[in-house]
Amino acid sequence: MDKKKRRRGLSIDLDERDLQELFEPFDPSKVILKSFKPKPQKPKVKLPIVLAHGMARPDYLIDSIFKTLNLSLYDFSLVSDRFHYFKGIASYLKKHGFEVYHSSVSFAADVATRARDLRREIEKILKKTGHKKVHIIAHSMGGLDARHMIVNEKMADKVATLSTIGTPHWGTSVADAALEQGIDKVIGVFRKIINLEGIKSVTTAVCKEFNAFAEPLEAGNEVIYQTYYSFQKHESTFLPFQISWQILNEREGPNDGLVSVKSQKWTKKLVGNGASKKITQYEFPLSADHMDQIGWWNLNEIHKAGWWNMKALREKNHHEEIIKNVYLKIARDVHNMKVKV
Repeated sequence: MDKKKRRRGLSIDLDERDLQELFEPFDPSKVILKSFKPKPQKPKVKLPIVLAHGMARPDYLIDSIFKTLNLSLYDFSLVSDRFHYFKGIASYLKKHGFEVYHSSVSFAADVATRARDLRREIEKILKKTGHKKVHIIAHSMGGLDARHMIVNEKMADKVATLSTIGTPHWGTSVADAALEQGIDKVIGVFRKIINLEGIKSVTTAVCKEFNAFAEPLEAGNEVIYQTYYSFQKHESTFLPFQISWQILNEREGPNDGLVSVKSQKWTKKLVGNGASKKITQYEFPLSADHMDQIGWWNLNEIHKAGWWNMKALREKNHHEEIIKNVYLKIARDVHNMKVKV
């Protein structure tokens, strides 16, 4: 038996505007779906990048001359950047749109003194730029300076990220051996002329003690930490570092001539006071000694790189380009990190 289906009545209320739109030609450009309309995004602020140098910087004399002549080391169009501790790094980053500053701290002073110096440098940069935080890329002892500054100088709220390269987080056996040979007597002799206490600040015992004290504070602050490490073969290491390479190789294993890989890597995680924080560790894309890490190509062979030896010159330029791109990668990575500003 067939059943009749009944349609339920459908009532739609249309106002005058609705009726008018029924007879207008369809224009897709006028269709706005508010629920899918993207919210306007604020452009991400590029915080200043500070390059923090290590102990006994070889360009210290050049830096002193520029200060005496009142020339700005922040002007990277000057030839100085080619001879700076961070060889050509600042101008390369600036060319790619980053605001970059060099630090200038005591030559070889103890880490507490250098940390205070670095704090003053950071404060000047923040005042100059109007920013609230900086990114620090630090080489060698510069990484310890930054860590001490963040913890002991109460600067955690002024530093967004700290990227260390070749930093002796666990100290270096080279400093231990130097003290065993009585270098502390030499330090005492020169104390009135120049502060060389930095050697004591990078012994394995002193760094171990600082790490134990600082870990809960570093785990709990908002600073993002990451480390870069490298190593080199004995025969390819800068000649003055080959003896220290042997010391490190015997006591700690693979190294860059001044700092072991283990010490450069620091730790995978910081834990303390109920907080934990991951430390990302990156290996350099090529074998590099302590000087290679800052753009100074194979100083044992540097005299060969010139118009008279195009092969060596191309090798030098290629090597320096790779190092510069390591710093560019760091700059881009920290810029894209989620940091509280």
